[in-house]
Amino acid sequence: MPGPKDFAIPALAFTACLAACAGNGNQGIAARTDKQKPNIVYILADDLGFGDVGFNGQKLIPTPNLDRLAGEGIVFSQHYAGTTVCAPSRASLMTGLTTGHTPIRGNKGWEPEGQWPIPDSTFTMAEMLKTVGYTTGAFGKWGLGGPGSSGDPLRQGFDEFYGYLCQSLAHNYYPGHLWNNAQKVILEENSGDRMEIYAPELIHQQALRFIEKNRDKAFFLFYPSIIPHAELLLPDQYMEPFRGRLLPEKSYRGKEPGDAHFRKGGYGSQPEAHAAFAAMVTFLDRQVGEIADKLKELGLEKNTLIIFTSDNGPHLEGGADPDYFDSNGPFRGYKRDLYEGGIRVPAFARWPGKIKAGTTTAHISAFWDVLPTIAELTGGQAPAGIDGISFLPAMLGKKGQQEHDYLYWEFHESGGRQAVRRNDWKLVRYHILDPEKITTELYDLSRDPGETTNVADQHPGVVEELLIIMQEARTPSPEFSF
Repeated sequence: MPGPKDFAIPALAFTACLAACAGNGNQGIAARTDKQKPNIVYILADDLGFGDVGFNGQKLIPTPNLDRLAGEGIVFSQHYAGTTVCAPSRASLMTGLTTGHTPIRGNKGWEPEGQWPIPDSTFTMAEMLKTVGYTTGAFGKWGLGGPGSSGDPLRQGFDEFYGYLCQSLAHNYYPGHLWNNAQKVILEENSGDRMEIYAPELIHQQALRFIEKNRDKAFFLFYPSIIPHAELLLPDQYMEPFRGRLLPEKSYRGKEPGDAHFRKGGYGSQPEAHAAFAAMVTFLDRQVGEIADKLKELGLEKNTLIIFTSDNGPHLEGGADPDYFDSNGPFRGYKRDLYEGGIRVPAFARWPGKIKAGTTTAHISAFWDVLPTIAELTGGQAPAGIDGISFLPAMLGKKGQQEHDYLYWEFHESGGRQAVRRNDWKLVRYHILDPEKITTELYDLSRDPGETTNVADQHPGVVEELLIIMQEARTPSPEFSF
């Protein structure tokens, strides 16, 4: 197997190579026929806020590739993450279940490396796609089970995995190791205080190779990027365009060599946090553009559905400054909140010739809807009893879209939090583990999308109905107990 240095192509040279290849068009490459099942590329940003992208109003950070792709497809203005933190949100995506029913409902650690694993009995989106002939690959951050556990991606329907199995270690962009399937890839160039291999570049190259290698097959590329999660670090060449432009700057003193948790989950220091965050978002934008360019270069563009979104709202860690960038847009709250800012996420779908360009849908959808949507699209069979509803009609601009009766979220930190949305009513409860501190808030999102005015006292009947739904929307979990 090639070693880490074989993959460490300088980023600018790599980008230039891609641009040159894209310039050659489709010469010598036979385009896939429409009769073949569509490829599916699902790109999941990490802690990217609703307002961090240009197509949702971002003014300080350029995201030209995301804006272009969103404009070539359909934007979802009311799309929700599975919940407000990483692991349970991803579990919801993979299983078609809300956090009231998923086997993973919190960020619980698993020794010696990883998070609480998805059980063997779980039927994931990747496993469903395998039943209809797809080759499957995941590249980035997993967080649903450590190496060799029941939640290992190779045991949950993926043919290939490259990246971080542990989301805590994925806090660090210059890690000591990554995983290539079952092989631990030691990155000696990042030993001690050395920072020579930037993991997002390494992972990205492997994802592009997966596309090339499977160009003649129907494939599912799951691309759970680690950007722009809390450690605000990246090579200087990407920082340079933003230095001195996003003032006043913000400095963050994090973990340094010799400190406990340095490169073991602790965030590194960053004296130019604004510049670094903007550079990371544009770096993510560049990588998404390179994926789209690779599909076009290989003649796969018209037979590939790209879905882009984020796993939860913007974070407040590691020097991040979401208020400066208006990262949550018009919404209240951040990561770990169940207000809109913590769970409503940027999202678009692009499929040339199938999805009408320049469209927007207000259809209310969530991560647990993705599995049944992909099942309907590919002829797969979604498991019985899941919470998701296919949004394929809304995505393709067709009639007959089924709507949710309600959406439900729960969060197992900060004293316990729950939220339910039914039509335009949103009920939010905090501190549910302490009866003396419980807060019950009701918002009318049609009039108050920013959740600024609690109208619970004015609508006791609505509150009572939604409280009953909250009780019925979940089943007990021995590992994640309220």
